[in-house]
Amino acid sequence: MYRFILRRAVSIVFVLFGVSVTTFGMVVFTPGDPAEIVLREQTAQNPSQEAIREFRAEHGLDDPIPVQYLDWMADVLRGDLGQSYYHDTPVTTMIIRRFGDTAELAVAAILVALVISIPAGVISAVHTGELPDHASQLGSLLGVSMPNFWLGYLLIVVFSLYLELFPVSGAGTVRELVLPAVTLGSGIAAIITRLLRSSMLDVLEAEYIGTARSKGLRERIVVYKHAFRNALIPVVTIVGLQFGYLLNGAVIVEIVFQRPGLGTLLIEAIFARDYPIVQGLVLVIAVLFVVSNLLVDVAYRYIDPRIRFDGGTR
Repeated sequence: MYRFILRRAVSIVFVLFGVSVTTFGMVVFTPGDPAEIVLREQTAQNPSQEAIREFRAEHGLDDPIPVQYLDWMADVLRGDLGQSYYHDTPVTTMIIRRFGDTAELAVAAILVALVISIPAGVISAVHTGELPDHASQLGSLLGVSMPNFWLGYLLIVVFSLYLELFPVSGAGTVRELVLPAVTLGSGIAAIITRLLRSSMLDVLEAEYIGTARSKGLRERIVVYKHAFRNALIPVVTIVGLQFGYLLNGAVIVEIVFQRPGLGTLLIEAIFARDYPIVQGLVLVIAVLFVVSNLLVDVAYRYIDPRIRFDGGTR
């Protein structure tokens, strides 16, 4: 296992290097002078050439592009993601402030998804072709098809405006977290339910399940002890990928419910041409994705000890 983790860590370094080069290149070659754009937004008038020169000199924009990249990477390796053009605040500080709200929403959404999808997927597979199966598949179809922004506004209308059970927007309390978490978790639950149902059906037809039944084991033990655990492998993959996506900021839901988060921070920085935030946040997003994928791969081993990290089973 340790050798596998070491190999993945080396590959992660190359992935992050590629992400940093690509992001920096896209930012540098974006049309428009960031100094002129930022100063115009800050002063609401056309900046003077002297002000532009001072801004460029202050932020190192006059240096050759390779020098700019090497300076930025040197700062990144020291844990410094740069300084925001607009807020004059360290990018690291701004990301840390927003990360808590995004992580809170991501964890809550995954919990909602698992609470809904695991019982629905198992029951649907056990009672395939019956009413619970049809109801589960219909709910999954609605969850997959329904856009997040539409479901979010629907929940606001019903539970905020009419029933007045939850606030329309905000962050910091459990009541303010419920509707965004349900909005995000419902779509993920639909995906996991369909995947778990399919995986459970395959496992329930396996030879060892027939052997367990022939030994006289109760159906509940066969389903939950033998079949369910082996059906979890593809589910863990989806949960890991979806959790990485949620940690990167569910932009639409954050906008609908006016929640601060990494997604809204990235969108604001792109429109404002606040390039240090864009570069730092994209790099952080890449780190979150590759780390979540690594944790998913390691989790396979604990779910099914037969899995080897050389890609086979034993």
